[in-house]
Amino acid sequence: MQKLENRARICLLLAAVLFLGIVLFTWRLVTHGAEWATFYGNTQIYTNGMINRGTVYDRNGVMLMQCTTNGVVYPESSTLRMATVHAVGDPKGNMSTGAINMWKGGLIGYDFLNGTYDTTKDGKKITLNIDSSANVAAYNALGSHNGVVGVFNYKTGEIMCMVNKPSFDPLGSLPADPNSSIYFNSFLQGKMTPGSTFKLVTSAAAIDYDPEISSFSFTCDGVNYYRGEKIACTHAHGTSDFERALAVSCNGAFGAISREVGAENLKKETEDCGLTSSINIDGIKTTPGTFEFPTDNDVELSWAGIGQAKDQVNPASMMVFVGSIANGGKAVQPSMIKSSNIIKKLSGGKSLGNYLSEDTASQLKSMMKNDVKVTYGESNFPGLDIYAKSGTAEVGTADNNGWFVGFIDDPDHPYAFVVWVEGGGTGYQVGGPIIRTVLNTLIQNN
Repeated sequence: MQKLENRARICLLLAAVLFLGIVLFTWRLVTHGAEWATFYGNTQIYTNGMINRGTVYDRNGVMLMQCTTNGVVYPESSTLRMATVHAVGDPKGNMSTGAINMWKGGLIGYDFLNGTYDTTKDGKKITLNIDSSANVAAYNALGSHNGVVGVFNYKTGEIMCMVNKPSFDPLGSLPADPNSSIYFNSFLQGKMTPGSTFKLVTSAAAIDYDPEISSFSFTCDGVNYYRGEKIACTHAHGTSDFERALAVSCNGAFGAISREVGAENLKKETEDCGLTSSINIDGIKTTPGTFEFPTDNDVELSWAGIGQAKDQVNPASMMVFVGSIANGGKAVQPSMIKSSNIIKKLSGGKSLGNYLSEDTASQLKSMMKNDVKVTYGESNFPGLDIYAKSGTAEVGTADNNGWFVGFIDDPDHPYAFVVWVEGGGTGYQVGGPIIRTVLNTLIQNN
């Protein structure tokens, strides 16, 4: 009898192990089935190492890539190919953030019940949110400079434009090294010194934590000193209040504001504004920014609040932050995918929460409009109700990097933008014309 009981226990244990194994396998099949199906050893869906089915379109129906058994077909225009390759990807899948790599399961038509079975053998289609004409406009506007241009709808989360330079032609000679920087998507994966664009965050912290900010005043002589350390500006700005200090981007004034706000409040505001977090964009996770706000060094704290020191920000995160200013403080999750036969829209349009209070966002919006009126010139943006902040990031080279971030207040085209130009110098001078061209293209096409 004892032997029978022991055998029964063993059988029950084996049955439990089998049951748990089936549950585990089923869970992994559901969550990783597409990854298994797109393994490179699957000769049914690969020809010469390249996916042989599926098509990618832009939001207006322009074919950006078609995978066939005879190879990958791209548009005839090399400029269009180079302007969209970081969104679409290359045939070998070196571009980790490209559609051909990120959403292979959707391209081949994988689903849980039927696997990769497809009677047409043509695969499925993925429509991206990007407007290829705007991408081309951004690519051409960058000219000889390397840089990033990103635009998204701060109401729906649709990424309308995403351009990175350096770029390459996927039909040309590809770098042999899969880790080549040319495959790097700086918009999603990079982080750079933000320069004076970070003064928007410092301004938000001042509004939230400094009850005396409305009476702030600072006189700038061009070369300002604090405890014997020089905090230089481009020129003498004279006496400025809080709003004018942002418009003329006075380093001396914002060094003083940073010290008044304090390290802990600057740190909290930066985190609240989403700049230290990763954003999930349809399965692509952006690189979180990194910042240091020392409590024992007021000079370093001053430079951190100005957007220098060890500040590093991701362009996509900066775009979402300025979009929250336009959207009453509410941040919206961006998305690359507009529609797909198989892939469910993973993120776009979902709330990321309130980065700012409605009152703080309203005051920042007013200050950004004043930036345009005082410094950038509304006449330089005809037909656009634009709100902006520029930045000139000093990175230890002969030429500074230029930033231009902001949004337009247009119910039919609620677009927020980020422009970063490597070695571009003054942010608004290099970034303003670029974004004006891109926004006009988007408004015309959408």
